[in-house]
Amino acid sequence: MKRRNFVKKTVLASMAAVIGVDIVFGKTMPKGYHPIALQDQDPYKMFNKDKAMEVLNDKPWNIEAKAHLLDDKITPNKYMFVRNNGLIPQNIDVSSWTLTIDGESVKQRKIYTLDELRSKFPEYTYQLTLECGGNGRSEFDPPAKGNQWTVGAVSCAEWTGIRLKDVLEDAGINDDAVYIGYHAADIHLSGDSKKEPISRGAPMTKALQDETLLAYKMNGEDIPLVHGYPLRLVAGGWPASVSGKWVNRISIRNKVHDGTKMTGTAYRVPCESVAPGEKVKDEDMCIIESMPVKSLITYPKSGAMINLGKKLNIRGHAWAGELEVVKTEYSIDFGATWNECPVEKPVNRLAWQHFSASIDFPKKGYYEIWVRATDTQGINQPMILPGWNPKGYLNNACHRIAVKVK
Repeated sequence: MKRRNFVKKTVLASMAAVIGVDIVFGKTMPKGYHPIALQDQDPYKMFNKDKAMEVLNDKPWNIEAKAHLLDDKITPNKYMFVRNNGLIPQNIDVSSWTLTIDGESVKQRKIYTLDELRSKFPEYTYQLTLECGGNGRSEFDPPAKGNQWTVGAVSCAEWTGIRLKDVLEDAGINDDAVYIGYHAADIHLSGDSKKEPISRGAPMTKALQDETLLAYKMNGEDIPLVHGYPLRLVAGGWPASVSGKWVNRISIRNKVHDGTKMTGTAYRVPCESVAPGEKVKDEDMCIIESMPVKSLITYPKSGAMINLGKKLNIRGHAWAGELEVVKTEYSIDFGATWNECPVEKPVNRLAWQHFSASIDFPKKGYYEIWVRATDTQGINQPMILPGWNPKGYLNNACHRIAVKVK
């Protein structure tokens, strides 16, 4: 009974935090009921998102862009995808926010205020590609459980903050350190304060990269609340789940971090190829690290029409996790032949790259434009669908748009 009462009080407190005032008769509210004030929330207004963005889930909020919305070289907030695992923290007091560094492999447990972090350590700015591990999940057959992302769970904003490695080295790293794990202020969907919605991490090699940031600005302004204000991790090139939002504690571990969504099948794929629909044991699943090579046509929008004799200009972005894209190509004959199109160098490591091409069509009719990218290891995108996996991760099939020539 005490446990149930505690959970109910916690849920009520969470709801009241979102609404902004106490729910006066909350104790008599039917179990599972959501107040009208919460039912009527408009995510586009709350998160300053464009109305063309698509809401996949509201418990928790998960929102994706359409390909043509991602045409900017630096992704603005209004087109950035949202991937949450719990409830967004409310009533954040920046003046009292702290970051704790602890764990089995820290020399000295340390607590920093935001002011201390910003004044003590050098500031850096990078454009960093973040992509949900499940981006493209909707194409897998048999279907995989989870948000049915199409192609829009990817972004490349400009992030400003301090290097995680500077903070970890200031606290002191023991020789047995192998992993970091993050902990954050978001609230479990149950309202239970003892449960973490997500607590993932990365090997020390990733944590100590120059581009792995504790960020407090996005595109030159304070990070929007939905994207992790006032402090978040940004670890470009890896699944975006590694880039924890609302971070208030980081543990230096002497083992692979075992927080929520680090074990079982979460953000893991079979270590070896399996048949579609095959069950895979947990111990035969490997943690996703660097994301695979991928590209996206952002102009024109699929369904474009053009007159015969006119060229069609296309453009888009390509990225390759920890690697760089060395070549992009397009096809108008369903992959029978490919034509190379120029791809720019990244502005910094782990930023996406931009390609463009001008295309002629031989006759009137229906066409599809396919684009594929190749990374520095010579690996290119599969034309249709990569190997199936139980959670629908890492779909890096060629992006395709439809064109009619009149």
